[in-house]
This record gives sequence, C-alpha cells and structure tokens, in this order.
Amino acid sequence: MKKIVVVGAGNIGSTIASMLANAGDYEITVCDRDASRFETIDQHGAISTQVVDITDAQALGTLLSDRFAVLSAAPFHLTTRIADAAAAAGIHYLDLTEDVASTRHVKQLAKDARSAFIPQCGLAPGYISILANDLARRFDALETVRLRVGALPQYPSNTLNYNLTWSTDGVINEYIEPCEAVVEGQLTKVPAMEEREEFSLDGMTYEAFNTSGGLGTLCETYAGRVRTLNYKTIRYPGHAAIMKTLLNDLNLRSRRDTLKDILEKSLPSTSQDVVVVFVTVSGYKAGRLVQETHAQKIYSGLIGGKLYSAIQITTAAAICAVLDMLAGGELPQSGFVRQEDVSLEAFLKNRFGQHYAIERAAQKAA
Repeated sequence: MKKIVVVGAGNIGSTIASMLANAGDYEITVCDRDASRFETIDQHGAISTQVVDITDAQALGTLLSDRFAVLSAAPFHLTTRIADAAAAAGIHYLDLTEDVASTRHVKQLAKDARSAFIPQCGLAPGYISILANDLARRFDALETVRLRVGALPQYPSNTLNYNLTWSTDGVINEYIEPCEAVVEGQLTKVPAMEEREEFSLDGMTYEAFNTSGGLGTLCETYAGRVRTLNYKTIRYPGHAAIMKTLLNDLNLRSRRDTLKDILEKSLPSTSQDVVVVFVTVSGYKAGRLVQETHAQKIYSGLIGGKLYSAIQITTAAAICAVLDMLAGGELPQSGFVRQEDVSLEAFLKNRFGQHYAIERAAQKAA
C-alpha cells in the first residue's frame, strides 16, 4: 500500500481520495485546515482525515514524513508551500495548478530533488498537454497547435451562461494573469480574455478566449518548433463580454476577493456539467500540409454508485493516473516531469486514465 497525502478536502480533493481508495492500492490521508470540509469525504477504510494548517511548515512536514507522495488539491496560492514541504521530506509531489509562477518554483525545486515533481496534472494543463503532444509528434514539421478546453454547465440559465464547476480562485486567476503562447515561433505573453473566437461542435456554438496556465510547459517545449501555439478557454457566447465588464470597467481585477464573493454568492454550483476538449494541429506530413483534430465531450456520471461532475471526474482521474504511472515505474522517479513526458497511450490504458476514453464520452453524450 502506497501512503498518499491529499491536501485540500474540496470537490476535487475528495474525488481524488475516493478514486484512489477504491483502487485498493493506496492509503490516503486527506488534510485541510477546516474540519467541516471532511463531511464530503467518503467513509472508506483506506481514507483518514487530519486537520492541518499548511501554512504551518512544521505540521505539514510531520504529516508528509514517510509518505510516498503528496497531491495538492489546494488553492493555487498555496502550491509552493506544499512543494517546499515535499522537497524537504524527499517525497514525490503532484499538483493541479494552472498558475505559471508556482510551476516555475516547482521546477526550480526539482533540480536537486531525489523525488519526482510533477505539476499541472489536471485537465488543462494536464490531459490536454498529453493529448496535444501526442498529436504534434505525428507531424514531420508543425505549423499550428491550438488547444481549447472548457468546463460548462449542460443547462446554462443565467446571463453569464456559466455555473461554478471548480475553484473560483482558479477561474479568476486564469482570467487575469498574462498567458503564454508561441507567436511566429517565439514564446511570448498575450493578454487574458482577448483574441475571442467562435466555433461550432455538434451543432452547438461556443466562444473561446485567452486564459493563463492551460498550456503548462508546452510553450517552452515547442518554441522554435511551431509557428503558432495557444490555449483558450471555452465558454458559451456572451460570457467573455460580461466578465470583461466586471474585470475592466468595474476594476474587479484589482479586487479579487470582492469578485470571488460576487461569483460565489450569485452563481450556483452544478454537477450537471460537460467538459469540452477541442485540439487542432496542422503541419506537414510527407511534404503535404494536413490537419488533425481531436474533439471530445465528457459528461458527469456515476462512479461506484456516486454521481460526480465532469470536472471532478476529469481532474481527479488525470492526477490519479499520473500518480499510478509513477508508482508503477512508468515515469521518472526524480526531477521535474512534464506532462509531455507522459505517453497518451499509457495514460488512456491506465485504470484512472480510462475515464477519458472517447467511448465513455460518446456513451454519455448519447
């Protein structure tokens, strides 16, 4: 039994714990500073809970002692504290962050680490990076790589056409921070919420616009090898215009706590969501310019008799699959591990990665 610590007892942390516990090979301790959050954790013999304030380095270090790995499902601004503690304890570290600055810190820690540091193991970044890298490597030369991902309500019922499906802090952060991209072969920064576009999939119209963090390390990997590489978040039409009013005209970008309070008190959460994945790669094969596209929808569904939202399933399954591959010796056991280092074929064959199988998505959509 591998002993695992999951930091954060929210929707994603609790789902990770349940998935790992039901697999039968892991003993999980879920920690959070708020004991009331443990009420959502499944009762399982392989899951225990512990109240820990992770800003207390000594308490966190004690918790991580003699563990195989720590998985961070905490807010992005706490990521580096957990990574520091993992490095000090000499254990493996995985997270879900989309925050670029936090990932740079993790990468620095990994240089001299005797354990593996694998950030950005969720949906985007995470699975989307594994998928895009697999598509891109099929080409002799690349022209464009475009990644589009969104977690959306199936039944939008407000002017924003949106419900809260995951971390409010994370959504706000990706709507505000600069976005990495490759433009004319050069790694650069582009503003969030800009370069809006529309596309259709299965008769439904969506909008997409720049948001930060979704590319993970792909820009660094592909700079100089592709003319255009970018990531955009998918929403229903009209969402971007209203959010830009809140962020820019009402200046809520400088009052994140106020914006968070408004969103959480105005937008209900929902488990009736859909994750939309749309990746397009163009380039040359045998001298011909060709394009390949991967389009996928994943819906909420039952796992072990319990209903989970699509964002819970996709995010938790991704980090659990990477952990499982690490435990099985399929990934490097030390240093910085990129999502691009994960084989898509091996990921989808993994017992957790199978939740991403196209067949499952098609059945849910039918």
